[in-house]
Amino acid sequence: MKPAKLVLSALVLASPCAWAAAIPSSARTAIPAEVQQIITVDYRTLKNSDTAMALKQQVLPPSVKTFEDDLKAVGINPDKDVDQLTFASYRSANQGTKVVGAAQGSFSSKTVLKKMRLNKVKPLKYHDTDIYPMSNGMDMTFLDDNVLLFGDGAALKGALDARDGYTSSLDSNSQVADLIGPVESGTVWSVLDQQGTQNMLLSALGDAGKLADFDTVKKRVLGSRYTMSFQNGVTFDLDIVTSDSVTAATLSSLVKAGVLYRKMTATQIEKAALESVVVDSDSSNLQMHFKADDKQFQSLLHSDLFAAVSR
Repeated sequence: MKPAKLVLSALVLASPCAWAAAIPSSARTAIPAEVQQIITVDYRTLKNSDTAMALKQQVLPPSVKTFEDDLKAVGINPDKDVDQLTFASYRSANQGTKVVGAAQGSFSSKTVLKKMRLNKVKPLKYHDTDIYPMSNGMDMTFLDDNVLLFGDGAALKGALDARDGYTSSLDSNSQVADLIGPVESGTVWSVLDQQGTQNMLLSALGDAGKLADFDTVKKRVLGSRYTMSFQNGVTFDLDIVTSDSVTAATLSSLVKAGVLYRKMTATQIEKAALESVVVDSDSSNLQMHFKADDKQFQSLLHSDLFAAVSR
């Protein structure tokens, strides 16, 4: 059983992603209704925290780090020009799960496109939108002067289909859209749909996920959301939204039992982290809270527990 995954796996669950404020309106319309997860990050705040940067380096896959190099290649400096990053994974009927990202910042589409023309980079027209190739198989387009949409070709076209009204967009999916309001002011925040939340819990609970109680309650799990902040250490708050208070209370009991079980085999660093995990239920929500100082959290980054959770 790996109960600490409920704290940390939510952070790395969208591993094809990176690291918040409200989603730019032009980007929100480009998120398909079949959205599985949204992660949005206040990139400037992230850069001001050594702990946040250590976490970023630890969990991000090479593809995300490569994206920063791609931005530099088109004249955008991620350290100076990017204010916010948003990533959305969505289910495509014929192509599995796709991921599309949006970068908002102080860059200008006119400056970037001028450089691309000078480099003789030619766009592909899709609907009425120019799509430009980036390196490593990714494409990009501008949604407005300072919002850049990027992803592989199929992911980008799926997002533009939603934006242009050929398919439904995020706001037609009330189950996910309604999760956003309470968390969108966070430094780092995410929402996850019903199926994704069920899978996360099953993975996080390990052997406890095989119990009859969990098999019953998972059908009543509706979605989840979390926020992270890096002021005065690290604070992580996760809500699992369920259909009723009994389900939330039952799920809370399962997670508490998991935490106690994990403490039995944890190292001193891991035990200290688990002592900082508070699990409760409030009405129909399971609530998990974790807080650690910078030194404690950075020590946890190099523990076997974190390595197991972040795979």
